[in-house]
Amino acid sequence: MAPQEDDNIFRPKDAINSGVSGALFSGGAGLLIASLRTSMKKNNVGSMHVFTHGGGTIISFAFAGGVYRFAQQASANLRQKEDAWNHAIGAFLGGSVMGLRSLRFPVILGFGALTGAAVGIFAFTGGSLSGHKRDRNVDEFERKEAMRLNRRRPVEETLAEVGEGRGIYPPGYEERRRQRLLEKYGVEVKPVSVNPNVASA
Repeated sequence: MAPQEDDNIFRPKDAINSGVSGALFSGGAGLLIASLRTSMKKNNVGSMHVFTHGGGTIISFAFAGGVYRFAQQASANLRQKEDAWNHAIGAFLGGSVMGLRSLRFPVILGFGALTGAAVGIFAFTGGSLSGHKRDRNVDEFERKEAMRLNRRRPVEETLAEVGEGRGIYPPGYEERRRQRLLEKYGVEVKPVSVNPNVASA
């Protein structure tokens, strides 16, 4: 059997390829936003209006996405570590690009700090809106059985807290009930079987 590779070993990533794909993806999102803004115009405009008046939005989105992905992968390659700081650094630079249109330094830093903090916290807390990702190498049945064994309590402990009766009838319940009735009320209850053959015997 071949030895398993260590998952902790860092493998360098192609930052340029990631930057180009990020720019294309976010540029498409910018094109969608510019198209929506154009479609909500009250007057009739041509099809090129998306690019003539929404070109700044498309370019800003494309540059922001490209810078984010490139900076994230470059930071991971330089630090040789994959963690939330890479996402925060990339988001800071990408958010700063979004703030460049204002040409004001406080706005640029504010956009960068806001996006960097938001994306960094999101990546630090798992990077998923659907919760913790389960290990695909672990069988679901075995995982649930391990959870049951880990959280299963002894019957004696449950009975001590909940008590007997009300649908909970452990072995020897009838004898203990008759003894309690005899001690408390002085009434002796004779056992009755539901089986007619036993009762008639």
